[in-house]
Amino acid sequence: MDRRRFLAAAVHGFALTPIAAALSACGSSGAWPEGMAEIKWDRDTCTRCSMVISDRRFAAELRGGEKNTVFKFDDIGCAVFWMRDKQKDYPWLADPATRFWVADAGAGTGPGEKWLEARKAYYSGGKMSPMAYNLGAKVYAEAGDLGFEEMRQHVLAKGK
Repeated sequence: MDRRRFLAAAVHGFALTPIAAALSACGSSGAWPEGMAEIKWDRDTCTRCSMVISDRRFAAELRGGEKNTVFKFDDIGCAVFWMRDKQKDYPWLADPATRFWVADAGAGTGPGEKWLEARKAYYSGGKMSPMAYNLGAKVYAEAGDLGFEEMRQHVLAKGK
């Protein structure tokens, strides 16, 4: 390759670098709340059932303890049962400082997904969730929606 072609290729490559950087950011939502670990969609697996976390409308995450440990879930039902079953292993689960997020089921599945504090969210049925607990979280309550504690009792009574 002669010098002229080499320089032309180099200039062209440098000109595309900002474009490539901008496009590489398109796959990430950038909507992670402070302290939340990124969920790698279609790669991370649910802590309880080991299914791949794919449906962005129903994912949940817990974070806490001395080591700031993270647990990810594909369905709020998995999180509820796992918390019940692991209370002795992880006493920090009962600590109010433990962070607990759930996806806003009404925010869509694109790059604008929203995360809610699970204990402050409201849960409505009639949705098809990954593990068939079929409850989606949202910010505002409507008739028939469940608060966190009601949702937790409903899930535990349903079983699985």
